[in-house]
Amino acid sequence: MSSAEPPESPETAPPPPPAAEGVFGTALPLAVAYVARLATDGVVRGLIGPREVSRLWERHILNSAAVAEAVPRGARVVDVGSGAGLPGIPLGLCRPDLTLTFVEPMARRVEFLEDVVAELAEPNGFSWRVVRGRAEERAVAVAAGSVDVVTARAVAPLPRLVGWCRGLMRPGSQLVALVGARALEELPALVPELEAAGMRDIHPRAVGASLGDAATTVVVMTRGTR
Repeated sequence: MSSAEPPESPETAPPPPPAAEGVFGTALPLAVAYVARLATDGVVRGLIGPREVSRLWERHILNSAAVAEAVPRGARVVDVGSGAGLPGIPLGLCRPDLTLTFVEPMARRVEFLEDVVAELAEPNGFSWRVVRGRAEERAVAVAAGSVDVVTARAVAPLPRLVGWCRGLMRPGSQLVALVGARALEELPALVPELEAAGMRDIHPRAVGASLGDAATTVVVMTRGTR
């Protein structure tokens, strides 16, 4: 019987592009450390595919940090389905004014997030924490407390995402969702369903225009009073 092939070795983390310094400022070394962890530990744990390593900065880090344009200053943010920490960790690194809670149900992802928080956030005074669970669980809502903004990146179709996150949101809280081109095309047809679920002011917003290929569009909506 032949032995199993060894797992593919993680690739070397790519260097930061010129735009990264403008985005992260003095926190750029922390963003570099996070990318290095994604390229190594993240690949080994199956959180990032090996083919994604070469494009971590543009496709994942800067793309996530672009969300900062849609988040009010000093907001209490819950990143739902955080996985490897996207968009939450890049958002937190470029916006130290934010209070961040990472919500993730899978144990191996939670362990990774806790390691990143211990390495990057705690020694540098960032207000970050990890909660294991699903967004729709009452215990998660209790742990999250008062929430201003919920972020999510490619977690679920918008109606399902709203159903999961609505319990986290008080009237006036916003959902900022990174979605793909297909979801943007479908948005006009989904607005009545999203409004029926209690959302209002539903609109796409372009963010990160100065970031070239990392620019993206988010869907922003606000929970109404019902």
